[in-house]
Amino acid sequence: MQVLFQFDVRGEGYAGEVDKTTAQLCADEANEGKEQKDGREHADVVEFAQRIVEGTLQNRAAIDQRLAAVARNWDLARMATVDRNVLRLATYELMFCADVPPKVAINEAIELGKKYSTANSGGFVNGILDRIRIDLERERTATKATPLPPPPATGEAGA
Repeated sequence: MQVLFQFDVRGEGYAGEVDKTTAQLCADEANEGKEQKDGREHADVVEFAQRIVEGTLQNRAAIDQRLAAVARNWDLARMATVDRNVLRLATYELMFCADVPPKVAINEAIELGKKYSTANSGGFVNGILDRIRIDLERERTATKATPLPPPPATGEAGA
């Protein structure tokens, strides 16, 4: 979330400004203020963070469109920067990460909102993300329920 926050505030060129890759930025955040974990566990955390950050940045337009559709009466630009980026991160997970259960994505986002934003952020984040979860489930169910069209006729009798 902190890396996404920096990209949001400083712009797309943030990584270049500090002369680091996204992986290095994620590793820096994973190391900050924490005891060093064993090598593989730390590498897994950094790899997951990098996947989430890069995926969120690459799909930001679609994520923001989804958020804007659900966050009626809330312009994304007027949202608290922390809330906006927590919502982007969790929306990316809901939309694109089949390996992250929706409840986990939502609960983690609520906790991030409570920890780093305002007292009201938890409820705000929960309301927006739950609506997105419901909409995505409906869309996926509708896609699965749509029957395939019949194969084209070959023009031969009995074929």
